[in-house]
Amino acid sequence: GAQVVASPARRCRQTAAALGLTPDRFEPALWEQDLGAWEGLPPEALPDLGPLPPDALARHRPEGGESFDDMAGRVIPVLQALERDTVLIAHAGTVRAALSMVVGPAALSFAVAPLSLTVLRRAGDAWAVDCVNLRAGD
Repeated sequence: GAQVVASPARRCRQTAAALGLTPDRFEPALWEQDLGAWEGLPPEALPDLGPLPPDALARHRPEGGESFDDMAGRVIPVLQALERDTVLIAHAGTVRAALSMVVGPAALSFAVAPLSLTVLRRAGDAWAVDCVNLRAGD
């Protein structure tokens, strides 16, 4: 009985199909964080920001891109507007944005595995994390 909402990215469409799910809608706000000038760079070419506390890292915006806070600012309203159980098929950054509703910028410390399941529950306006990174065979 859950609705299915997915990022419009090809990899999310492919994941939905592989799971045998047909999204009820594609939600552009669930797209991964726009890394601007960093987009597509190999990991070794990314700048070293040095040690940053989570709140400073969440505010950091790559040139021409968006910060984690920017991304969370477009993801969280979509999640808050959900009125029933929903399966989201989205990106690791989107999962972290959802987790930030519970743990704030510390959500950036979560490693989100590909094809993993994260479960959040809501009671009124309060959100809780049931599990993160659940994978088949776990």
